[in-house]
Amino acid sequence: MRLSARTQYALRAVAELAAAPEGPVAAEKIAAAQDIPRRFLDNILLQLRRAGLIHSQRGPDGGYWLARPAEKITLADVIVVVEGVSQESERFPGVAEPLANVWTALREYEHATLTEITLAHIASGSLPPL
Repeated sequence: MRLSARTQYALRAVAELAAAPEGPVAAEKIAAAQDIPRRFLDNILLQLRRAGLIHSQRGPDGGYWLARPAEKITLADVIVVVEGVSQESERFPGVAEPLANVWTALREYEHATLTEITLAHIASGSLPPL
């Protein structure tokens, strides 16, 4: 699986929010902690907010926080928001035809893994048994 830089930044940003204490976290703090270009981060945070994964508050005490508990947000939730969902089905001619089944099985395994791992797992540094 190849993830775009945008998706990797989004995952790092929400991991930072999951590990943060209660209350809003300033975008500047997320950008500095995760070494994400600020303008790029602002666009990602807007996309995550519009998708309902995070909330925001303006003002001097403003910032961002998760819209749901970290235990309820999976890596797949974030990836789908940023990358979208691929519906492609591959077909190969002749003797290579079974390869399509291999790629389908790999995508299903990736999806199953990403839907099991939550932001709470990432924030605590303890992944579930896979």
